Amino acid sequence: MSNFLKQFGDDLQKNVPGFIAVAVAEIKSGISYHTQSVVSDFDPELASAFNLEVVKAKMNAISALGLKDQSIDNIMITLSSQIHILDVSENGEYFIYLAVDSTRANLGMTKSILNKYKREIALKL
Repeated sequence: MSNFLKQFGDDLQKNVPGFIAVAVAEIKSGISYHTQSVVSDFDPELASAFNLEVVKAKMNAISALGLKDQSIDNIMITLSSQIHILDVSENGEYFIYLAVDSTRANLGMTKSILNKYKREIALKL
């Protein structure tokens, strides 16, 4: 498992333009299984802990609204200089938190890479 997550982080860092940080966390417990950052003062574990609350709030809203499609694909938060993507695994048990520089990000490429790995995360964790 740790080799897979290390490869995942390295692949994102290498292939996602503007990569800042990534974390993979379990939704139920909030435990981060992998964190990686290229910015020394950016703590992806802390960021994923706070963003877990965003994921849980959206799950609660979907439930309260009685929406039939209750699976979250992703949540994107756009800041002035960064984009934060919360990508929920297909089984709904894990999420990927990814921060990128908004001036360098290629969202199509980023989503493609995240989709590839989020399928694997659901199978391998």
